[in-house]
Amino acid sequence: MKIRLARELQSDSIVDGEGIRTVLWTQGCIHNCLGCHNPDTHSFNAGFLKDVEEIKNELLDLKLQDGITLSGGDPMCQVEACLEIAKFCKSIKLNVWCYTGYTFEQLLAKSKENPNIIELLKNIDVLVDGKFVLEEKSLNLKFKGSKNQRIIDVKKTLKNNKVHLVNKYKTEKKYINTPEQCKYMFV
Repeated sequence: MKIRLARELQSDSIVDGEGIRTVLWTQGCIHNCLGCHNPDTHSFNAGFLKDVEEIKNELLDLKLQDGITLSGGDPMCQVEACLEIAKFCKSIKLNVWCYTGYTFEQLLAKSKENPNIIELLKNIDVLVDGKFVLEEKSLNLKFKGSKNQRIIDVKKTLKNNKVHLVNKYKTEKKYINTPEQCKYMFV
């Protein structure tokens, strides 16, 4: 099985989920959000194809990673390949985060046509859902770009049949409040 990627695996990320993570950048997204920070990942014809088995071997060679983040593009546009990778990551004790422009509710509806979506969700620990909305953009949000997006504990959500947010990421924090504080950032 092959997956279309935007770039090679990126290890040691600290901004794409909690801990030290490896990011899998999928290629292809239907959402085309205005202001997206990865517009080069939207085309379904760009990027390159890579064998999922090759990715698994690369993941085995990683050191000191807490988890993997499926991002892109939209990983939900390549459900079968992402499911295979997520299941493998769980088997080697990596936690799995996933960013998608779909809402959790939209994914549930789509799973009626493609049951692999539910299987993928069962192998994801944290889902950051919803399109990026430029008018809702904030640099003070942790692990998401716009206020409408949610950081969801997928296990609790599936168990309780109700969206359960990861509480420690719910509040917006001001990291830089004044121009006075900014002048010390680059000393």
